Amino acid sequence: MTEEQETADTDRAMRKTRTGTVISDKMDKTVVVRVQTLKEHPRYKKHIRQSTRFKAHDEQNQCKVGDRVRIMETRPLSHDKRWRVVAIVEKAK
Repeated sequence: MTEEQETADTDRAMRKTRTGTVISDKMDKTVVVRVQTLKEHPRYKKHIRQSTRFKAHDEQNQCKVGDRVRIMETRPLSHDKRWRVVAIVEKAK
C-alpha cells in the first residue's frame, strides 16, 4: 500500500456512519433514511426518541421501504444529498 492509499483509508474511517430504516425509495438512485436516536432529558432524565431524515445515494436502486441500511457521510451529491448507502443490514420482511 502506498502512502496516498493509507491516508485515504484513514480519512474514510473518520467519516460518520449511521444505521437507519428506509422510509421512501420513490426517487431514482436516492432513498430517504430515518435514523432514530435516544436522548435523555436534561432535567427529567426521561429517554426521548428523536428521529432525523437523511437522503442517501443508492447507486443500484437496491433498497426498498423497510430495509435497515448503513449510510456513510460523503461529499455533496445534490442539493440535499450528502450520504450514501454502504450496506443493507437487513431486508424488509
